[in-house]
Amino acid sequence: MSIESRTSKRLAILGSTGSIGEQTLDVVVGHPDRFDVVSIAAGRRVERLVEQARQFSPGVVSVADPANVSVIRDALATSEVAGKVDVVSGDEGLLRVATEPNDLVVAGLVGAVGLQPVLAAIRAGYAIGLANKEVMVMAGALVRREAAAHDVPIIPIDSEHSAIFQCLAGSSPNEVSRLILTCSGGPFRTWERERIENATVEEALAHPNWSMGDKISIDSATLMNKGLEVIEARWLFDVEAERVDVVVHKQSIIHSMVEYCDRSVLAQLGLPDMRVPIAVALAYPERVELDLPRLDLVELGRLDFEEPDRDRFPCLDLAYRAVSGSEAAPAVLNAANEVAVEAFLGRRIRFPEIARLNSAILEAHLADHAGQRVDDLDAAIAADAWARGAASEWLVKNEGDSDADSSVRGNA
Repeated sequence: MSIESRTSKRLAILGSTGSIGEQTLDVVVGHPDRFDVVSIAAGRRVERLVEQARQFSPGVVSVADPANVSVIRDALATSEVAGKVDVVSGDEGLLRVATEPNDLVVAGLVGAVGLQPVLAAIRAGYAIGLANKEVMVMAGALVRREAAAHDVPIIPIDSEHSAIFQCLAGSSPNEVSRLILTCSGGPFRTWERERIENATVEEALAHPNWSMGDKISIDSATLMNKGLEVIEARWLFDVEAERVDVVVHKQSIIHSMVEYCDRSVLAQLGLPDMRVPIAVALAYPERVELDLPRLDLVELGRLDFEEPDRDRFPCLDLAYRAVSGSEAAPAVLNAANEVAVEAFLGRRIRFPEIARLNSAILEAHLADHAGQRVDDLDAAIAADAWARGAASEWLVKNEGDSDADSSVRGNA
């Protein structure tokens, strides 16, 4: 198909004012003939949402707070898009954006709020460009079943999962031996255990390769982020967790690899830039040109690899335990971790307590609910809610007691 005859792909963007949303729109600006933004949703950045509505003229704009609907309508009333944009809000607004007729829903929301609109889009038959990790972590089995039932592709946007997606192109699942997720190692890769245990918030936020939000930066420091990616990979690619390996690669040039049954290993390389996996998802099965620096292997000189230290970074093994324990366990671990990270950022607990809290809540769930399925959205939300309550209880009991090894009781 020639460029002249190619029709533009209609995009719905959940989280348009966040990092993924902004970079998605940057790709769109570079290829206005290829992509058409039909609906967008955002949270609290109202002024930026108005600017996006004026620039891209989507048919539907959703904002989190209903009180901001009139603000956005008034701001658009004197613009060129006046009368062309329907402004909605809240959970219903997210569902409207996700199910507005489109060719791809870019799921760039952060947290559990992204799960319901993604499921709605899948049930409406729309392809998903997935950057919302919690969707697969909280309800990966459910999402996979729904996607299969409605014949909907899920194209990952996380750089590691995008790399695997690209390396798997055209292959049969029974040809795959294992998936290899690469990991930068975070800011504490070379630190001794004692120094890690006394790490400050500022030190944990100082990622060596990426500029990220506070939550994901702390997850990178604990390696929980890589653990969550293991869970995500298990469901995205229907590969058992024991066939998903993690290797530390400090340069972040190889984004992930696939080993095949003949022991061939395919890798996807590139300079760290999220616009690459975003563009892969947007243009799939084609590609679009990006104005980015070339990867100079000669200048780079070397690529280094090492095993992750699971003793210094126990959160990685917690993720493997969760994904093999029950369909609900990853949602429990994810929710507990969110509470733990928030407590650390608020200087309520020390760095090692993140893993201890996570372990306590996960073990409490598995003690009574090993094998629990997630058959619907309510089950995932219930597991998330229980874990948040149990984690808050743990904090009350153990805050300030760095040597505590307290368990949690209750119905998970």
